[in-house]
Amino acid sequence: MKSFEFHAATRIVFGPGSLDRLGSLVRELGGTRVLLVTDPGICSVGHAARAADCLVSAGVRVHIFDGVAENPTTDHVEHGRREADAFRPDVIVGLGGGSAMDCAKGINFIYTNGGSMNDFWGEDKARRDLLPAVGVPTTAGTGSETQSYALITDPTSRRKMACGDKKAAFRVALLDPLLTHTQPHRVTALTGIDAVAHAVETYVTKRRNPVSLAFSREAWRLLSASFPRVLDEPDDPQARSEMQIGAAFAGLAIENSMLGAAHALANPLTSQCGIVHGEAIGIMLPHVVRFNGQPFEAWYRELLECTGAEVAETCADNAAGKLACVLRGWIRQAGLACRLADYDIHRDRLRNLAEDAARQWTAGFNPRDVGPSELLTIYEQAL
Repeated sequence: MKSFEFHAATRIVFGPGSLDRLGSLVRELGGTRVLLVTDPGICSVGHAARAADCLVSAGVRVHIFDGVAENPTTDHVEHGRREADAFRPDVIVGLGGGSAMDCAKGINFIYTNGGSMNDFWGEDKARRDLLPAVGVPTTAGTGSETQSYALITDPTSRRKMACGDKKAAFRVALLDPLLTHTQPHRVTALTGIDAVAHAVETYVTKRRNPVSLAFSREAWRLLSASFPRVLDEPDDPQARSEMQIGAAFAGLAIENSMLGAAHALANPLTSQCGIVHGEAIGIMLPHVVRFNGQPFEAWYRELLECTGAEVAETCADNAAGKLACVLRGWIRQAGLACRLADYDIHRDRLRNLAEDAARQWTAGFNPRDVGPSELLTIYEQAL
């Protein structure tokens, strides 16, 4: 058994209507001035105003920074830092999807430690403590609320920088499944397949260990049952709850085992081709499962055995192939693209994409070794 360390840095508070506890939780952290980091979409559905009201009712002053966009860049983080400099918060709250929560962590890094986001690319680069922070997800996807990593894009190189530090982990992850009911169907699909991919990839990485496996397995159990259900019945409160807990557990699995080739392959599709992250993941994940399958068949069989999904006997003659069929079925049910050709990506672009994918950090954690040639083969299969 491999050596490992486990430290639960984040307190998880779950329950329908639990957003009402935001003010009291911030006060427990000693907060009196909160920078609320969110995006215009979350403001438009009223979640930001409600969160601010909860804070004000607890005697906390609030400044809302809603300048976050999908795949936040160093520019978004710098803009938020300037607003933090002017307001002088003592607690930061990230409200929204992974982009808002990652941007909140990014702002926290450079507000407390100075410098730029590039200085924190990698692990444990912060020299000073960060402000206590709270993550409030409004989607069930990235699991950023239970991770110490912020994914911030460098707009010049278009590289996603994974900036991780235990000091950046949210002190509290506040999970209110009622917040996820306002998601459009496509957002539910895109974030949901990302959460599913986190459960699948963390289960087989080179860094997997008993702690990560416990979270991966339970995340998969919850997500595999609730994802197809929430696609068909978006107002099902049980499905929404299971999706949100499953996504948070998958985030804890990432924290302890990292990800693999599906994310390495997806990132260049987003940065170079403009394919939304969840859709890129959906295209690549079944092919990565098949690629990894022969040496790691038993691990995929374990996942297959703890899902209630119906699997046609004729879809494949091995566990990895059957699991890939299950995943492909959900992707079709969600209405997401299944092929790179659906985005008019031609074969002559694949070599460059594969070289970029090989440089992605998560490629090194894939259970089967991958380099540009292996990743090119997977892209070709996805074409």
